[in-house]
Amino acid sequence: MSLSSTSRLSTSRRTAAAVALALTGLVAATAPTASAAPTAPAAALAAPDIPLANVKAHLTQLQSIATANGGNRAHGRPGYKASIDYLKAKLDAAGFTTSVTTFTSSGATGYNLIADWPGGDPNQILMSGAHLDSVSSGPGINDNGSGSAAVLETALAVSRAQLKPTKHLRFGWWGAEELGLVGSKAYVNSLPATERSKFSGYLNFDMIGSPNPGYFVYDDDPAIEKTFKDYYAGLGVPTEIETEGDGRSDHANFKNVGIPVGGLFTGASRTKTSAQAQKWGGTAGTAFDRCYHSSCDTTANINDTALDRNSDAIAHAVWALGTESTVPPGDVHENTTDVAVPDNGAAVTSSVTVSGRTGNAPAALKVGVDIKHTWRGDLVVDLVAPDGTAYRLKSSSSSDSADNVIATYTVDASSEAANGTWKLRVQDIATQDTGYIDSWKLTF
Repeated sequence: MSLSSTSRLSTSRRTAAAVALALTGLVAATAPTASAAPTAPAAALAAPDIPLANVKAHLTQLQSIATANGGNRAHGRPGYKASIDYLKAKLDAAGFTTSVTTFTSSGATGYNLIADWPGGDPNQILMSGAHLDSVSSGPGINDNGSGSAAVLETALAVSRAQLKPTKHLRFGWWGAEELGLVGSKAYVNSLPATERSKFSGYLNFDMIGSPNPGYFVYDDDPAIEKTFKDYYAGLGVPTEIETEGDGRSDHANFKNVGIPVGGLFTGASRTKTSAQAQKWGGTAGTAFDRCYHSSCDTTANINDTALDRNSDAIAHAVWALGTESTVPPGDVHENTTDVAVPDNGAAVTSSVTVSGRTGNAPAALKVGVDIKHTWRGDLVVDLVAPDGTAYRLKSSSSSDSADNVIATYTVDASSEAANGTWKLRVQDIATQDTGYIDSWKLTF
């Protein structure tokens, strides 16, 4: 995981945001929340168990590569290129179409590895990825050999099963993540807008075998989040929303261009609380990974249970999301007129008028939102139905410092008449940051 992180709020700014959050709590309590439609229909195929021994064998190889190349697998060092070569050989032998793309960072050539499984709808791409580089101070076996090895073994399981997905499956391993998400940014920037629009989701796995693990799930895309949370609920393992890595791993580059993202995480340098130790085991008062970005991040720095569970969860998501029935695009109603959102001001609205439909809106009404803003945590976003009922799409959060709200929400609007004027309502509840509604759309 990259060290880079956004941290612009002063203490007073955070205090002001917290007060504003409290003031808006009453409003939030009255607004129904958006929910995700079921993500894995009955027709979806069950994923195979991912052998822990296979994943650990890949970690042993990455450790050997680091040991033979100065103790690390960092960008610009021979250990990184040797890691790329190891993965590529495995994927080529398994029948993937692979490509290695290059970029330049800190005066050195960097490499990304992309692997495509034949078949599936080319206009519905489900991508899973992890960064492959380590920091220069150690071999990077948890960060991020763990994610890289689990994604690799999931891809190899796709080959062993000769899976015929409904979506096109793509896997990626990124370089120079530890220098600021450089490799994945180069990849995303290389994609034309028409190609980006084909992605149904990007799943990110950065540190999934921490020795004192937690079970954290990204909360960026509701449907992807639900897929992982439902899986862990089936195991009887509680999860928490991932916050330590917000904006600090490769999913951020995909999210910033409107691609739905999700993923798993077991914790880095933050300290496990007593409550977390009670529900997950491990040691309270100790970091989730005491060897984070250190020379001791070796094969001894892995929790087998966490690595095994998360590897199986990756396969579950790839099978569930990759083999679900594809739904053709529905009737779209869009407003592309910019509407300024005043800083710490009154709510503004943008309207879409729907006509010519019969009956009520669907139980899975899609609300696509594109709001440009310099601190999205300030924003409260609602969908307002023609009869005035408000559906909460996004609540404010003083800790969410990333830019922009680019997401698709799913709302159960089956009690609402379809025809009429629908509104996107946006309010900025804290000072110092500005933005505007770029566009939004309803898909029936």
